[in-house]
Amino acid sequence: MSEHSGKTDASSVACVGIILDGNRRWAKKKGLAQLFGHREGLMNTYKKIARHAQKRGVQHLVVYMFSTENWNRSEEEVQYLMNLFREAGRDQLKELLAENIRVRFIGQRERFAPDLQKLMDSVEADSAGESGMTAWICLSYGGRAEIVAAAGELAEKSEPITEESLRAHMWSAEMPDPDIIIRTSGEKRLSGFLLWQSAYSELFFTDTLWPDFSPKEFDAILAEFATRERRNGK
Repeated sequence: MSEHSGKTDASSVACVGIILDGNRRWAKKKGLAQLFGHREGLMNTYKKIARHAQKRGVQHLVVYMFSTENWNRSEEEVQYLMNLFREAGRDQLKELLAENIRVRFIGQRERFAPDLQKLMDSVEADSAGESGMTAWICLSYGGRAEIVAAAGELAEKSEPITEESLRAHMWSAEMPDPDIIIRTSGEKRLSGFLLWQSAYSELFFTDTLWPDFSPKEFDAILAEFATRERRNGK
């Protein structure tokens, strides 16, 4: 549906991207340790929204979970997140596999510890045969870094740089461009998320903090999306 203009249909959304923002503010508002917000956002909200998106017929759900800039956060927070990713990979993500959801990771995988790289490989391999929704998880991801990496591969091969060849060498080469991009927490910017792929995405910004984001609000965004006319530059 993203290749033509005209009124949209919420039931035919192929790809939804979400910038998961507001975990620490959510925890602070509740008087909890700020890092606990990451646990709530990943272990509960993400799983709930992924399941709901599949029920709504979304074919691809892409989440911005850890950016290239997030490595610059405190060592305590980065290590907390790494351990949370380990726990999620062992337990939570495998629950999605049981629901016919395929899991893919995109980003600078080589920057993670060997055990985490192996865990990502394992989750992808275990879910490769699933025929339901594909859950794309962006880890150590940045849109600029993705474009630079793709251009570097083309330069090494001395291949001509075209839109088609560049796209084919991106980490997200097998992912369709998102129809919708949602950002939670009230911030109104993409922060490097899917910069190439979002040229004609419909953008939705909500003040809701990510741990509070609900299937009801997801449905409301799909309903608003259905009222928009997509011209795609035409």
